[in-house]
Amino acid sequence: MSGSSDELILIVGAGPTGLTLAIDLARRNVAFRLIEAAPRPFTGSRGKGLQPRTLEIFDDLGVIDAVLALGSLYPRVRIHAGPFSWRFGSLGSSNLPTADVPYPNLWMVPQSRTEEILRERLHELGEEVEFGVALVDFTQGEDGILATLTNGELVRAGYLVGCDGARGTVRKSLGLPLIGETLSEKLSLVGDVRVVGLDRQDWHVWPFAKGGPVGLCPLPGTELFQITAPASTETRIEQAVEEASGYRVSYVAWSSIYRSQVRMVERFRVGRIFLAGDAAHVHPPAGGQGLNTGVQDAYNLGWKLASVVRGGDPGLLDTYEAERLPVAAAVLGLSKRLAQTRSFKRGNLTNQLGLNYRSSSLSTGGAAFGKLRPGDRMPDVRLEDGSRLFDQMRGPHATVVETPGGARILVRPDGYIASIGTAEVAEYTGVPTRVVRTVLRARWLSA
Repeated sequence: MSGSSDELILIVGAGPTGLTLAIDLARRNVAFRLIEAAPRPFTGSRGKGLQPRTLEIFDDLGVIDAVLALGSLYPRVRIHAGPFSWRFGSLGSSNLPTADVPYPNLWMVPQSRTEEILRERLHELGEEVEFGVALVDFTQGEDGILATLTNGELVRAGYLVGCDGARGTVRKSLGLPLIGETLSEKLSLVGDVRVVGLDRQDWHVWPFAKGGPVGLCPLPGTELFQITAPASTETRIEQAVEEASGYRVSYVAWSSIYRSQVRMVERFRVGRIFLAGDAAHVHPPAGGQGLNTGVQDAYNLGWKLASVVRGGDPGLLDTYEAERLPVAAAVLGLSKRLAQTRSFKRGNLTNQLGLNYRSSSLSTGGAAFGKLRPGDRMPDVRLEDGSRLFDQMRGPHATVVETPGGARILVRPDGYIASIGTAEVAEYTGVPTRVVRTVLRARWLSA
């Protein structure tokens, strides 16, 4: 993209968080570069659960059809104990879509497929990931960032966003520690394997396997299972699976070892530098919150950066940390409770639809519309012409929803309510609003 160095945004890390931010900036015609230290795309399943709120974001970004086509609902869990097995419910729900929640269920897509879909969307918008290019160091001044890359290039940028994970260069260079705790000193294994003869209908778990529980979850659109198990330097993956299940592993596509941790930074912004995703908060796998929270970080930050680059109030960027830090802390607390209690509770507890910015300075006015308040996620509704509100909201603009009673609901570009009132709103953060009319009345949204 063209633009002066003051307008360029340097994004470090091309996982789901960095890709989401890049797509949001690309569709707003904001200059950026997206660099990734790895020489090639990630190939594993690591963060495989996409929450309903993330699916709504992917709808807005124009990738929902591909995500739904390449994924599936979560399978039911089958517990094995010797010659016996019992089938239990799924970790995800199987609810029907409603008028206000078009994507009500946790959706399983291997992370590598999610990233592939996002890269393809970025390509459609005329942009690419720069693989094999890492950030070496950077300096920050009042007017911008000077960054050194591993290819020897010096890059001048207006802003720098670290989406480079818990071990990333950006956070470490800022001297911001990830504060929290390790939930278990025991190492855990996650990986993708091909298992000969094991049926793919259920998520198989052997809780009494030698060394600890072994799980094999079928990954949609592949021949692979995601394995979860205690990590041991003495036992190979193939041996662990065969001893637990009696089935043979014919191929190990990818594997990683980790400790379950709950950690986050105390600041999401230092001047012109921002942290998002795992660079700012590290989640245990329980509840499937990590990838999804990172996507929401990027979705919150993208439109704000675009507004400021176009000449808007720089104070808007202060609301990124003010809004996202408390949300990340709350979600991190939920992840910790689920991990410690080994709870199977999901649905409304983890779908992230109820997260809000009611206390934000951007949520103005005391008016309400039924149960909706400024700062809440705007639900999908049917409009006067029969179309869906989400269809009209799709894109980089803000939306004004006019109701039969005269109330006007101003919806931010990221789908959260900015205000509820009666005044006309022609533009928001310097961009013209799109006005739509609904037949929805407040009494239909009673608390």
